[in-house]
Amino acid sequence: MTDAKHFQLNPDEKPFDAPGGAKPKAMKPRDAATLILVRGRREVMMGQRAKGHVFMPDKWVFPGGRVDPGDARRRAARELTPETEALLKQGGIVRRPPRAFALAAVRETREEAGLVLGGEEGPDLSKLAFVCRAITPPYRPRRFDARFFLADSELVLADDRPMGGEELLHTKWFSLAEAESLDLPSITRFVLKEVRARLGGDAPQPPFLRWRRGAHSMERLKAPS
Repeated sequence: MTDAKHFQLNPDEKPFDAPGGAKPKAMKPRDAATLILVRGRREVMMGQRAKGHVFMPDKWVFPGGRVDPGDARRRAARELTPETEALLKQGGIVRRPPRAFALAAVRETREEAGLVLGGEEGPDLSKLAFVCRAITPPYRPRRFDARFFLADSELVLADDRPMGGEELLHTKWFSLAEAESLDLPSITRFVLKEVRARLGGDAPQPPFLRWRRGAHSMERLKAPS
Protein backbone atom coordinates (compact mmCIF):
# COMPACT_ATOMS: atom_id res chain seq x y z
CA MET A 1 0.00 0.00 0.00
CA THR A 2 0.97 3.63 -0.38
CA ASP A 3 0.43 6.80 1.59
CA ALA A 4 0.50 10.51 0.80
CA LYS A 5 3.87 11.21 2.42
CA HIS A 6 5.51 8.84 -0.07
CA PHE A 7 3.71 10.40 -3.05
CA GLN A 8 6.25 12.23 -5.23
CA LEU A 9 5.38 14.47 -8.17
CA ASN A 10 7.38 13.98 -11.35
CA PRO A 11 9.69 16.90 -12.27
CA ASP A 12 7.38 17.82 -15.18
CA GLU A 13 4.42 17.99 -12.79
CA LYS A 14 5.80 20.73 -10.56
CA PRO A 15 3.89 24.05 -10.31
CA PHE A 16 4.12 26.23 -13.37
CA ASP A 17 5.88 29.60 -13.23
CA ALA A 18 3.12 32.18 -13.66
CA PRO A 19 3.92 35.60 -15.21
CA GLY A 20 4.94 38.09 -12.54
CA GLY A 21 4.91 35.43 -9.85
CA ALA A 22 1.10 35.33 -9.82
CA LYS A 23 -0.58 32.26 -8.40
CA PRO A 24 -1.92 30.02 -11.19
CA LYS A 25 -5.69 30.08 -11.57
CA ALA A 26 -7.29 26.96 -10.11
CA MET A 27 -9.53 25.17 -12.59
CA LYS A 28 -12.57 23.19 -11.51
CA PRO A 29 -11.83 19.46 -11.84
CA ARG A 30 -13.93 17.43 -14.25
CA ASP A 31 -15.26 14.00 -13.35
CA ALA A 32 -13.27 11.21 -14.98
CA ALA A 33 -12.93 7.44 -14.77
CA THR A 34 -10.18 4.93 -15.53
CA LEU A 35 -10.14 1.15 -15.86
CA ILE A 36 -7.14 -0.99 -14.93
CA LEU A 37 -7.40 -4.36 -16.63
CA VAL A 38 -5.33 -7.20 -15.16
CA ARG A 39 -4.50 -10.42 -17.02
CA GLY A 40 -3.47 -13.53 -15.13
CA ARG A 41 -2.86 -11.41 -11.99
CA ARG A 42 0.53 -10.54 -13.53
CA GLU A 43 -0.07 -8.09 -16.38
CA VAL A 44 -1.83 -4.75 -16.87
CA MET A 45 -3.10 -3.09 -20.05
CA MET A 46 -1.54 0.32 -20.78
CA GLY A 47 -1.16 2.71 -23.70
CA GLN A 48 0.93 5.78 -24.48
CA ARG A 49 -0.56 9.25 -24.84
CA ALA A 50 0.37 11.18 -27.97
CA LYS A 51 3.13 13.80 -27.90
CA GLY A 52 0.71 16.60 -28.84
CA HIS A 53 -1.61 16.17 -25.85
CA VAL A 54 -1.76 19.13 -23.45
CA PHE A 55 -2.30 16.81 -20.49
CA MET A 56 0.42 14.22 -19.79
CA PRO A 57 1.96 14.00 -23.31
CA ASP A 58 4.03 10.87 -24.05
CA LYS A 59 3.09 9.29 -20.70
CA TRP A 60 1.94 5.68 -20.35
CA VAL A 61 -1.49 5.42 -18.77
CA PHE A 62 -4.49 3.17 -18.21
CA PRO A 63 -7.50 3.72 -20.49
CA GLY A 64 -9.72 6.48 -19.14
CA GLY A 65 -11.20 9.90 -19.63
CA ARG A 66 -13.97 12.34 -18.87
CA VAL A 67 -17.43 11.22 -17.71
CA ASP A 68 -20.09 12.12 -20.30
CA PRO A 69 -23.68 13.09 -19.41
CA GLY A 70 -25.03 9.98 -21.13
CA ASP A 71 -22.82 7.49 -19.29
CA ALA A 72 -25.25 7.12 -16.38
CA ARG A 73 -27.96 5.91 -18.80
CA ARG A 74 -25.92 3.23 -20.54
CA ARG A 75 -27.00 -0.40 -20.27
CA ALA A 76 -25.33 -2.88 -17.95
CA ALA A 77 -25.79 -6.63 -17.59
CA ARG A 78 -25.29 -6.30 -13.84
CA GLU A 79 -24.92 -3.27 -11.59
CA LEU A 80 -22.15 -2.32 -9.17
CA THR A 81 -22.07 -4.11 -5.84
CA PRO A 82 -23.65 -2.21 -2.92
CA GLU A 83 -20.21 -1.86 -1.30
CA THR A 84 -18.71 -0.29 -4.43
CA GLU A 85 -21.68 2.07 -4.77
CA ALA A 86 -21.25 3.17 -1.15
CA LEU A 87 -17.52 3.83 -1.63
CA LEU A 88 -18.12 5.89 -4.78
CA LYS A 89 -20.49 8.17 -2.88
CA GLN A 90 -17.81 9.16 -0.37
CA GLY A 91 -15.25 11.97 -0.41
CA GLY A 92 -17.39 15.08 -0.36
CA ILE A 93 -20.00 16.16 -2.88
CA VAL A 94 -20.61 13.58 -5.61
CA ARG A 95 -23.02 14.87 -8.27
CA ARG A 96 -23.35 11.73 -10.39
CA PRO A 97 -24.77 8.26 -9.74
CA PRO A 98 -21.99 5.74 -9.06
CA ARG A 99 -22.76 3.74 -12.21
CA ALA A 100 -21.87 6.78 -14.35
CA PHE A 101 -18.21 6.49 -13.34
CA ALA A 102 -18.05 2.75 -14.00
CA LEU A 103 -19.75 3.04 -17.37
CA ALA A 104 -17.50 5.94 -18.35
CA ALA A 105 -14.48 3.75 -17.61
CA VAL A 106 -15.99 1.00 -19.78
CA ARG A 107 -16.69 3.40 -22.66
CA GLU A 108 -13.23 4.97 -22.48
CA THR A 109 -11.62 1.52 -22.53
CA ARG A 110 -13.35 0.85 -25.85
CA GLU A 111 -12.46 4.25 -27.29
CA GLU A 112 -8.86 4.43 -26.06
CA ALA A 113 -7.74 0.79 -26.05
CA GLY A 114 -10.11 -0.92 -28.48
CA LEU A 115 -11.31 -3.36 -25.82
CA VAL A 116 -15.00 -4.16 -25.34
CA LEU A 117 -16.51 -5.16 -21.99
CA GLY A 118 -19.68 -7.22 -22.01
CA GLY A 119 -22.07 -8.30 -24.75
CA GLU A 120 -25.45 -7.10 -26.02
CA GLU A 121 -26.80 -6.64 -22.50
CA GLY A 122 -23.85 -4.46 -21.52
CA PRO A 123 -20.91 -4.89 -19.12
CA ASP A 124 -21.04 -6.68 -15.79
CA LEU A 125 -20.29 -3.79 -13.44
CA SER A 126 -20.26 -6.11 -10.42
CA LYS A 127 -16.83 -7.32 -11.58
CA LEU A 128 -15.31 -3.84 -11.28
CA ALA A 129 -13.55 -3.00 -8.01
CA PHE A 130 -13.09 0.64 -7.00
CA VAL A 131 -9.42 1.17 -6.07
CA CYS A 132 -8.69 4.91 -5.90
CA ARG A 133 -10.03 8.45 -6.22
CA ALA A 134 -7.63 11.29 -7.05
CA ILE A 135 -8.06 14.97 -7.84
CA THR A 136 -5.45 16.66 -10.04
CA PRO A 137 -3.58 19.49 -8.25
CA PRO A 138 -4.93 22.99 -9.01
CA TYR A 139 -1.96 24.22 -11.07
CA ARG A 140 -2.17 21.63 -13.87
CA PRO A 141 -3.40 22.55 -17.41
CA ARG A 142 -6.23 20.01 -17.04
CA ARG A 143 -7.88 18.95 -13.79
CA PHE A 144 -9.81 15.76 -13.17
CA ASP A 145 -11.62 14.18 -10.25
CA ALA A 146 -10.79 10.63 -11.31
CA ARG A 147 -12.07 7.29 -10.08
CA PHE A 148 -9.92 4.23 -10.81
CA PHE A 149 -11.48 0.79 -11.25
CA LEU A 150 -9.79 -2.63 -11.37
CA ALA A 151 -11.06 -5.72 -13.20
CA ASP A 152 -9.83 -9.17 -14.21
CA SER A 153 -9.76 -9.20 -18.01
CA GLU A 154 -10.84 -12.86 -18.10
CA LEU A 155 -14.07 -11.98 -16.30
CA VAL A 156 -15.05 -8.87 -18.26
CA LEU A 157 -13.55 -9.09 -21.78
CA ALA A 158 -14.66 -11.28 -24.64
CA ASP A 159 -11.16 -10.93 -26.14
CA ASP A 160 -8.06 -9.41 -24.54
CA ARG A 161 -6.58 -8.34 -27.88
CA PRO A 162 -7.31 -4.73 -28.92
CA MET A 163 -9.77 -4.57 -31.83
CA GLY A 164 -8.16 -1.55 -33.48
CA GLY A 165 -9.22 2.06 -33.67
CA GLU A 166 -7.83 2.79 -30.23
CA GLU A 167 -6.84 6.36 -29.32
CA LEU A 168 -3.86 5.47 -27.13
CA LEU A 169 -0.61 4.62 -28.91
CA HIS A 170 1.18 1.27 -28.59
CA THR A 171 -1.57 -0.31 -26.46
CA LYS A 172 -0.25 -3.56 -24.96
CA TRP A 173 0.00 -5.77 -21.90
CA PHE A 174 2.88 -5.28 -19.47
CA SER A 175 4.03 -7.20 -16.43
CA LEU A 176 3.77 -5.13 -13.25
CA ALA A 177 7.54 -4.69 -13.18
CA GLU A 178 7.58 -3.58 -16.84
CA ALA A 179 4.73 -1.15 -16.21
CA GLU A 180 6.54 0.42 -13.25
CA SER A 181 9.61 1.05 -15.44
CA LEU A 182 7.64 3.10 -18.01
CA ASP A 183 7.39 6.90 -18.16
CA LEU A 184 4.33 7.21 -15.92
CA PRO A 185 2.38 10.09 -14.42
CA SER A 186 2.90 10.20 -10.66
CA ILE A 187 -0.73 9.23 -9.99
CA THR A 188 -0.45 6.19 -12.27
CA ARG A 189 2.62 5.01 -10.36
CA PHE A 190 0.73 5.57 -7.09
CA VAL A 191 -2.24 3.50 -8.29
CA LEU A 192 0.03 0.73 -9.60
CA LYS A 193 1.32 0.25 -6.06
CA GLU A 194 -2.27 -0.10 -4.86
CA VAL A 195 -2.93 -2.68 -7.58
CA ARG A 196 0.19 -4.63 -6.66
CA ALA A 197 -0.95 -4.70 -3.01
CA ARG A 198 -4.37 -6.05 -4.00
CA LEU A 199 -2.93 -8.71 -6.29
CA GLY A 200 -0.55 -9.68 -3.49
CA GLY A 201 -3.47 -10.55 -1.22
CA ASP A 202 -3.92 -7.26 0.62
CA ALA A 203 -7.33 -5.60 0.63
CA PRO A 204 -6.77 -1.88 1.23
CA GLN A 205 -9.68 0.52 1.29
CA PRO A 206 -9.59 2.92 -1.70
CA PRO A 207 -7.42 5.99 -1.09
CA PHE A 208 -8.74 9.48 -1.83
CA LEU A 209 -5.79 11.62 -2.90
CA ARG A 210 -6.05 15.42 -3.22
CA TRP A 211 -3.98 18.58 -2.89
CA ARG A 212 -4.23 20.56 0.36
CA ARG A 213 -2.04 23.41 1.65
CA GLY A 214 0.65 22.83 -0.96
CA ALA A 215 0.95 19.05 -0.55
CA HIS A 216 -0.93 15.86 -1.28
CA SER A 217 -3.16 14.52 1.45
CA MET A 218 -4.75 11.10 1.54
CA GLU A 219 -7.58 9.41 3.38
CA ARG A 220 -8.89 5.89 2.92
CA LEU A 221 -12.56 5.59 2.09
CA LYS A 222 -14.57 3.10 4.13
CA ALA A 223 -17.76 1.42 3.09
CA PRO A 224 -20.54 1.39 5.72
CA SER A 225 -20.45 -1.76 7.83
